[in-house]
Amino acid sequence: MLRGVAAAAAAVPLGGAAAGSAFASPASDPGGRGAAGHGAAQLGPNVLVFDPSMGDAAIQERIDAVFRIQEANQFGTERFALAFRPGTYELEINVGFYTHVLGLGDSPDDVVIKGHVTADAQWFEGNATQNFWRACENVTIVPPDGLDRWAVSQAAPMRRCHVKGDMILMPSPPGNGWSSGGFLADSLVTGTINAGSQQQWLSRNDTVGRWKDAQWNMVFLGVRGAPETSYPAPPITTLDRTPVIREKPFLTVDRRGAYRVFVPALRRDAAGTSWENGPAAGHHIPLTRFHVARPGDSVTRINAALASGKHLLLTPGVYRLSKPLRVTRPGTVVLGLGLATLQAVNGNSLVEVADVGDVTVAGLMLEAASAHSPVLLRVGDGRSRKNHAHRPTVLSDVFVRIGGSVPGGAGVSILIDSNDVITDHIWAWRGDHGLDGTVGWSVNPAGVGVLVNGDRVTAYGLFVEHYQDHEVVWKGEKGRTYFFQNEHPYDVPTQSAWRRGSTNGYAAYKVADDVRDHKAWGLGSYAFFNLEADIYTDRAFEVPDTPGVVLTSLVTACLNGPGGGGILHTVNKAGDPVTNGFALHWMKSYSNGVATY
Repeated sequence: MLRGVAAAAAAVPLGGAAAGSAFASPASDPGGRGAAGHGAAQLGPNVLVFDPSMGDAAIQERIDAVFRIQEANQFGTERFALAFRPGTYELEINVGFYTHVLGLGDSPDDVVIKGHVTADAQWFEGNATQNFWRACENVTIVPPDGLDRWAVSQAAPMRRCHVKGDMILMPSPPGNGWSSGGFLADSLVTGTINAGSQQQWLSRNDTVGRWKDAQWNMVFLGVRGAPETSYPAPPITTLDRTPVIREKPFLTVDRRGAYRVFVPALRRDAAGTSWENGPAAGHHIPLTRFHVARPGDSVTRINAALASGKHLLLTPGVYRLSKPLRVTRPGTVVLGLGLATLQAVNGNSLVEVADVGDVTVAGLMLEAASAHSPVLLRVGDGRSRKNHAHRPTVLSDVFVRIGGSVPGGAGVSILIDSNDVITDHIWAWRGDHGLDGTVGWSVNPAGVGVLVNGDRVTAYGLFVEHYQDHEVVWKGEKGRTYFFQNEHPYDVPTQSAWRRGSTNGYAAYKVADDVRDHKAWGLGSYAFFNLEADIYTDRAFEVPDTPGVVLTSLVTACLNGPGGGGILHTVNKAGDPVTNGFALHWMKSYSNGVATY
């Protein structure tokens, strides 16, 4: 999507309300440190834990103070989690950058917000195409006017929420109303979801009263109340069930005040939410079994805790790492709060998961902060014959950033060698805008966004943008992708800088020539070349022509002005060009050399 003005908002000054002062103590624990000895203080100064006994006015004041810092703080270092103990609150919660709203109950209905939980874009003149890096989960929202607004683009999930009313996915006026990319999972919306100008969206395992409008690419997977497939007019793709999923773990607090992490159970052939018909299946892990990390903690100490059998909870902040976190034990949970951010400062990887089963990595930002890291996140170590189908590893809400905040580069952002891995909402982003000196063709170089070598890997919500090579390369067999959104790099300086032999550009989504079984639904790839250099890519998708490789519901778009170039084919040599001015082209399916329109 066209981002609009590419000027980035600098970090908003704290004006004396530093994260270690004004917000050092608001996360008070009304019940003391709890019977198990784990009160809110253990979660660090930027996890603000609220209780109804604190009073709505006092809570509102603290929430508003966070929003003043975070509303336009697109590339700042501040991170916050706003955590609510069970109860009912009358609040207006505006959600800015790096702000994570979470209920601490076992069910979304345990925390009721009588008010709005809002993502809007008045900081950017009503343009929500840069509303990234925020989250809301595990709460019930009762908007007094019957309408909640969640106008977001990438890396802004809403999970496990109960909205008693309608939702709208575009910003409020004034402004152009654009929004572009979102993810709703395990949520119940009793009324109508109005997509409005929202360009693309994935809803997974939700229950909705009604869905209204669709622009470029809307995908519904295991959603009760979803509209029927009508691709491409309107461009809606609906699949009745999700083949296999484990929902993202989340933090809870029990009646004694002890903190726990709930790990949902694996579900197969699932429709609707995991919780609306009774308690979700799964298990609690006491916080005593976690290493609770804060920025500045030693990597050696964290890795020793992981090796000893501890899980890992990363509290909000930026962690500058010179070597990776290593996960070697099956069943380990690595969970970030407040979009906890790991930076690779020494050409290192950030997270390495061994070829073991049942690992969860969730709620993290991974950032290149040195000239070249070969890999940022690795699952497995080379091709493997191990079968993890009964205990798959899951990556949930994992977001990669190359450039934008700091200059840096990476060869492959996410490398999946293990079999049966599930990815559930990934945004891998090579920055197209950012702070001065952090973006440019040679300033934030990035090769491949996601490389899949493992077999039977499943991706739900795969967003990969602006990489300089193939953005996704899939070499494993029996891969499945449900929703893919992509933009080619904006800043290609010349065609010769972006050519493979006689081929112009790189296909965004490449399935290796020897793959015999691969399926994907709801795929979008867009071109906006902003240097007026007349840049083309020959195709958006490149796959082997074999019956077992099937792509369903594809869209390509050109967002350039005249003379800017574009995309010449959708898949291989099939599909009309979208070039030299705004254009969209839809294809119903492609397999074995045959395209259907």
